[in-house]
Amino acid sequence: MTLAKSVRLALCSGLIVTLAACGGSKDAADETGRRQAKPEQRITNAEDRRAAANGSIFNLFGNSIDPSTTVEVNKYIWQASLEVLNFLPIETVDPFTGVIVTGYGHPPGGGRAYRATIYVQDPALEARSLKIAMQGQGGSAVAPETIRAVEDAILTRARQLRIRDSKL
Repeated sequence: MTLAKSVRLALCSGLIVTLAACGGSKDAADETGRRQAKPEQRITNAEDRRAAANGSIFNLFGNSIDPSTTVEVNKYIWQASLEVLNFLPIETVDPFTGVIVTGYGHPPGGGRAYRATIYVQDPALEARSLKIAMQGQGGSAVAPETIRAVEDAILTRARQLRIRDSKL
């Protein structure tokens, strides 16, 4: 056997061993050598489900976004947020993540300026679907009662919008 063939054989063997070591199995071996299945993990995030279903490295380079994916934001809470806080100038709106960021504005009949960040995080028409962060002029804290009153107003208006749509 020549030296060149020996070097090629060693490189090929090393490459095969390296690739074999990279390959994994879905089962884990215990100390006795028997195979045991790993416990299933619950995947709740839609993006994580897509990544788990398409678990190849090559999916990073392709356009694997499903065009039929729906936005998971409650449309009534979204619309009610815009209506209830219409006195605040809108800075950023992203319906795909469910975030509305407003600038400072004065409520009708009020003297103090506020800004708000609204996060609609679920398609259900429930209180847990809505998160609001408010800030007073100059970064001052807003009373929890004020935030709760704004959340209640938005949820009440969202229910009114849903009832109106069901009568059509």
